[in-house]
Amino acid sequence: MLVLSRKRDQRIMIGNDVCLTIVDVRGETVQIGIEAPLDIPVYREEIYAAIRDANHSALKGEQPDSANLGDLKPLEDGE
Repeated sequence: MLVLSRKRDQRIMIGNDVCLTIVDVRGETVQIGIEAPLDIPVYREEIYAAIRDANHSALKGEQPDSANLGDLKPLEDGE
């Protein structure tokens, strides 16, 4: 894992097409802006894991575990 230190408004480039911008830092919370082409999906890790698990279940013919889906909140503009 590469660990970088960045301050507010500083950026990190990933390849030629993905740019991460540190938007704000408050205590232990960091807001990150992500600019990426539309063909590159960007997910929070817990959402990615839920999608992956649902896909694996679908391949096996199982019903996905949707018990915790009610806890997920839709993204607000700017998130």
